[in-house]
Amino acid sequence: MDKPFEPACVFSERAQQLTSSAIREILKVTERPEVISFAGGLPSPAGFPVEVVREAFDRVLSSNGRAALQYGPTEGYAPLREWVAQDLNRAGASVTADQILIVSGSQQGLDLLGKVLVDRDSKVLVEDPSYLGALQSFSLYQPRFAPVPTDDGGLIPEALTPELAEGGRFLYALPNFQNPTGRTLNRERREALVLRAAQLGLPIVEDDPYGELRYAGEPLPSLLSLGRECGANVIRLGSFSKVLAPGLRLGYIAADRGIIHKLVQAKQATDLHTPTLTQMAVYEMVKDGFLARHLPTVREIYRRQGRAMLEAVEREFPASASWTRPEGGMFLWVTLPSHIDSQQLLMQAIEQNVAFVPGGPFYAGTPSRNTLRLSFATVPEDRIQAGIAVLGKLIRQQA
Repeated sequence: MDKPFEPACVFSERAQQLTSSAIREILKVTERPEVISFAGGLPSPAGFPVEVVREAFDRVLSSNGRAALQYGPTEGYAPLREWVAQDLNRAGASVTADQILIVSGSQQGLDLLGKVLVDRDSKVLVEDPSYLGALQSFSLYQPRFAPVPTDDGGLIPEALTPELAEGGRFLYALPNFQNPTGRTLNRERREALVLRAAQLGLPIVEDDPYGELRYAGEPLPSLLSLGRECGANVIRLGSFSKVLAPGLRLGYIAADRGIIHKLVQAKQATDLHTPTLTQMAVYEMVKDGFLARHLPTVREIYRRQGRAMLEAVEREFPASASWTRPEGGMFLWVTLPSHIDSQQLLMQAIEQNVAFVPGGPFYAGTPSRNTLRLSFATVPEDRIQAGIAVLGKLIRQQA
């Protein structure tokens, strides 16, 4: 019999609290080619501009290779920071390049914010449910999560009471095509949210990795731009992962200069700076408008596959189930009859080579175990139909 694992070191209290991502554990199962996986939140590889990326790296190395391979400033490559600031300002923000920090993917941004804003037992407000990666990242710093109620329209601004906000370090929110639900805050709720946060003195961390993936409806102003109008303190996270490629590991934080200064200090202790070569190559790609030309292709991929999933769900799922109808992004959120446990449903589905993510891990508070997340981003339309048919049959058997 194998001996139990014995660590060679004494782990810190923080390390002892680490757990594996529920999604990553499910993805191990989905490595089998026969499995139809709606589990991963990965972008579609069909949208990766491989040749454009290659040409950008070639140009940088040919024209400025020695600088690209050298250490760089922690704040990030200055032309890219300037581009990000201008891009945000075109959408109604009012920021300058010195209010931008380039990070190694927005997931690093979440970690840095946890380092500089969260102490043990400090209160962090999160949507209920919320992005699992953020919950994991913030959990390292041992906060007390305070879930903010949501409904079919997303976060409910009126639920942000003085009692709930008291002592809160910040509210973490995803206003566009939220992960996991796919919901989007309408303009009225956005305005009410930033106004209420300003009145309560509560900073908002606006995470917007999916905002450019809108394929229906009209674009809405960011919380950052609305916050400037009423004095709300909004810290915005953005990413190139969903619009170019996640392997680039490039994102940004936009915030007041004092916050950026402290984040820079934390990043210096973490990795010194985001890779210079990657930053310079991404700037080569975006500086002349390639991103604006490329995004319609990416949006069409998600529009088509999202429509295929919605049509399949409407055809195969029983009337006792309900689901979101996102205007963008990569996810559907399904609510089953209350007696169905989605974790048990997953075990049954895996036996038939279909996978998804149960809803429970996305809740910081009491989980709704009759919920689940479906991602359509990487699944061809014919396999979407086949996989949803399997799930529909399993759900109808229990409904």
